[in-house]
Amino acid sequence: MIARCLDSVPFAAEKLVIDSGSTDGTPEIAERHGARVVHQSWLGFGAQRNFGAQQALHDWIIFLDADEALSPELAEELRARLPALMQSSCAGAYLRRQTWFMGAPMRWYKPLARELVGRIYHRQRAQWADVRVHESLRFNGPTRTFNKGRVVHLHNPTLVHEQLKLLLYAELKTRDWHDRRRASVMWGAPFVFMATFIKDYFLRLGILDGWRGYIAAQVAASYAVYKRMRYYEMVRNPESREMAAAVLKKHGLEK
Repeated sequence: MIARCLDSVPFAAEKLVIDSGSTDGTPEIAERHGARVVHQSWLGFGAQRNFGAQQALHDWIIFLDADEALSPELAEELRARLPALMQSSCAGAYLRRQTWFMGAPMRWYKPLARELVGRIYHRQRAQWADVRVHESLRFNGPTRTFNKGRVVHLHNPTLVHEQLKLLLYAELKTRDWHDRRRASVMWGAPFVFMATFIKDYFLRLGILDGWRGYIAAQVAASYAVYKRMRYYEMVRNPESREMAAAVLKKHGLEK
């Protein structure tokens, strides 16, 4: 996917790829598509992105994951509007992201159809949160929003990929909870499931995306509960933390 990602930003003054040790030819493909590749062993999601920002030749950055690309409409909008943004005192800008789920783009379900993500920023005016997972940009100043096009996100290709990824994300999130000594509460788990499903299926319009919307809401609700179950286990049985880390690493899910 890295070639598609890089080719979607033809206006970039520099294309920079931070590679943490891939063995599938990613660096060579990236270089053939005009990128400068810098190797950095994995630091964590937020820290890795902040490292990348410091390696860039310019202050203004647009960040994309390898499975993302700008739509042609968004690329044209940015080409026209970025000069004014870069001359302003703004810290950055938000883009709309549309995710492909189960082989097709989501149309209505808000978290996957038109999610607002901070992806353009001046590196002196914004930084990525230094957390293990679910990192986001923290802007130190005013922002703008680009709405005409979309960041196209080719999400996990199957539900198997989805579940494996969520296992890792849940583990990272519960480690953050453990570091903060968050209280472990299980009595609310059934209510968490119901509240998350109702919110995603009805309020976030998953119902309008048919069975795929139902599945997305079900996955979100199950993930919300699993994090709490795993954290309860981590607190009750501290040895499970090392055991889980070992099995995740064995299956290539954790670096």
